[in-house]
Amino acid sequence: MAIIAPSVLSADFLHLGNDIEMINSSQAGWIHIDVMDGVFVPNISYGIPVVKAIRKATTKTLDVHLMIVQPERYFEAFRNAGADIITFHHEASVHLHRSVAMVHELGMKAGVVLNPHTPVDVLSEILPELDLVLIMSVNPGFGGQKFIENTYRKISALKQMILATGKNILIEVDGGVDLTNAGKLFKAGADVLVAGNTVFSSADPENTIAKLLALA
Repeated sequence: MAIIAPSVLSADFLHLGNDIEMINSSQAGWIHIDVMDGVFVPNISYGIPVVKAIRKATTKTLDVHLMIVQPERYFEAFRNAGADIITFHHEASVHLHRSVAMVHELGMKAGVVLNPHTPVDVLSEILPELDLVLIMSVNPGFGGQKFIENTYRKISALKQMILATGKNILIEVDGGVDLTNAGKLFKAGADVLVAGNTVFSSADPENTIAKLLALA
């Protein structure tokens, strides 16, 4: 099952409602929401009120990516704001198993994010407990960065680990996704592609989403 998740970090915040309407009428399955605290990553984005506003405007799955320190402090607040999926960074979580269990107890799907330098085998013990793994194909914090080519190898290695569990664990990829690499990412084993600039800088965003999905 291939999914495109437009990242609203690249949307027009003066007309965010219009961009959500575009996503609603598109073939996108999820809406990707990047939450940054200026501590874990060198940028600040938006928080709970924006998630709450987006929830009111869509029935699409809200995929909330927490690029923050101590993410567990905010799981319940984002659940209450309307998040369906919470992903948080392996590098930011001291008690990973406890945090994954907490997300599940709150009724959401749980995913762990790996920065470009983090090998996939750090997830060997926790993988069967996860609903998805998000592989960063750029360094987190800013949109529009150059895609890191080693990502294909990481996806393939992670796919083998997932197959060994016998569970349906999705692989999501975030960063530098465009029409030139989406097909290769799906072929390597990705299930969900986050697309920001590629979608929102397009003259026809809905068509671009359809083109990305067609590469699966």
